[in-house]
Amino acid sequence: MIQPTPGPTATAAEPAAVEPAAAETSDGAGAACTQAQLRRFIKSRPYVPIHELRRRFALAGDDDDVTGFDSAGRHIFVGLPVREAGMLAGLVLQGDVGYELLLDPTSPIIVGVFPVRPVQRS
Repeated sequence: MIQPTPGPTATAAEPAAVEPAAAETSDGAGAACTQAQLRRFIKSRPYVPIHELRRRFALAGDDDDVTGFDSAGRHIFVGLPVREAGMLAGLVLQGDVGYELLLDPTSPIIVGVFPVRPVQRS
């Protein structure tokens, strides 16, 4: 059973603190991706499983890395390192991406994300 590890939470009042300008990855190897790259990759596909984000951006960390953040009045978890989870939290809070939750365990865990496309006006 996966035990969520406590991490910093992102709230609607903290989106600017989510993306550091020149941050290092969780293992200190230098920046693996930026929030813009993450957004662009998610928006280029109809659905992206979280394991695909880890593979695409070579996100180091343990298989059991889980970070939580607040969204829509609830605390949800995602299987990403703290920095990248913060960037994803910013995208969710800005309304750029949506997420699919796995609700089988007692804690809601994001298993995939999808782009939220703006409504075309005629």
